[in-house]
Amino acid sequence: MFMLRSIFPALALLFQCSISTAQTVKTTRGYIKGTEEQGILVFKGIPYASAARFKAPTPRPAWKDTLSCTAFGPVAPQFDGKVVGDEDCLRLNLYTPGLKGKKPVVVWVHGGGMTGGTGMWMNGHAFADHDSIITITINYRLGALGFLYLDDVPGYETAPNNAVLDLIASLQWIRENIAAFGGNPDKITVMGESAGAKLSSVLLVAPGAKGKYQQLVLESGGVNCIRDTTTARAIRQRLMDTLGISDPKQFLTLTVQDIIAAQAKVLKGASGTNYFGPMADNKIIYSDAYNWLQKHPLKNVRVLLGSNKAEALLFMNIDKRLYHPDATVLRDWFGRNGDLVHPPMDTAGIIQTLSRIMYQLHTYRLANVLGAQKANVWLYSFEQPAHGKPATHGQELGYIWGSNQPLENPALQSKIHADWVNFIKGKNPWTKYDSRKLGMIYGEPTYEGQIPGYEDPNYPAMGFLLD
Repeated sequence: MFMLRSIFPALALLFQCSISTAQTVKTTRGYIKGTEEQGILVFKGIPYASAARFKAPTPRPAWKDTLSCTAFGPVAPQFDGKVVGDEDCLRLNLYTPGLKGKKPVVVWVHGGGMTGGTGMWMNGHAFADHDSIITITINYRLGALGFLYLDDVPGYETAPNNAVLDLIASLQWIRENIAAFGGNPDKITVMGESAGAKLSSVLLVAPGAKGKYQQLVLESGGVNCIRDTTTARAIRQRLMDTLGISDPKQFLTLTVQDIIAAQAKVLKGASGTNYFGPMADNKIIYSDAYNWLQKHPLKNVRVLLGSNKAEALLFMNIDKRLYHPDATVLRDWFGRNGDLVHPPMDTAGIIQTLSRIMYQLHTYRLANVLGAQKANVWLYSFEQPAHGKPATHGQELGYIWGSNQPLENPALQSKIHADWVNFIKGKNPWTKYDSRKLGMIYGEPTYEGQIPGYEDPNYPAMGFLLD
């Protein structure tokens, strides 16, 4: 299974922190106790909502005693060589430089193919220690527990979008409580990479998210993650066939172990990273996101988004079949859309074509829709090579968050981190994206220039389709 921890070992940031006196804060559900780490206050494993199996999240019941939030909570159920995690996973981790003031807030939504990952993997000290930004990392439900189609099971109609509702619930908790931690509820930036960017992008077309955030940072991911009902039902059928069940109501009686183990078989490693995702139901999520955004211009929302030059190289090295992509492997990765992907035979051409279809096409489409509205949108292209190889998926993370491994271009790390800090604080990091198609190109050299982008009018708005 595609998981950030194993793919990006250079980003395994240090969590060995000095701990001193406890700090207590009153939240809407009760008092919580955190610790001091590296000169800032840290609260780990804060429960932001409760979640019954396949149900929408609900407010956490209040607690009477002070809740200790000094250790990371459980990860969402997932497969990591074996089934790990716990359903009581809707937790967030909060890093604040101090309890006074009205500091900007950044909320990190982790990647991992929407089937793996956890908020604890990203070190919130990267923005909180020196940039006066409150940093929050969240967990949300993954795979079948966050995205399973159950529209035909009464009482479980939200199941395909429960992970979206988890994210919205975390933002609601933040809006209600962040002032007590020294934060500004009207300056919330939601930031994600890969699956985290895709899930975050859905906020643009989710009515329940309105007013709960002001800015988005989307690194290699966009609204192409949204599924239609046919695709969502087909993915469920594959899971049912693997489990040997014929009635979707049987999901309600299965164990988490059974569901996640079967899910791991269906995913077949990296080639299944596209299977799970939100579903357009015109209630929680509007359908045809690009069309909806064209007709409903964004107001008071700022978006920074971009992609990397050779996104596909990472996946080609995970699934070697992509070096010689035939109809079977292209269908594994793109579903019915695989028939529209025609890469040339040389490796460089395959990298370019697959990178465009996987990420760049959808990033540019979203930028163009927003830019045409004269919205507050900024586009970037990350092109910094590493070890003689072009910039691939996830490679920008070490430059944004820092890395405990040497980076190829240390000066670029300072530049990118500063640009992200400026955006989070409400400043313009570079020239807005509009009809001139100007954006920031990070590499050797780094410069502001035209990013013409890529478009294939024959490729659907939804990136992965099944019959």
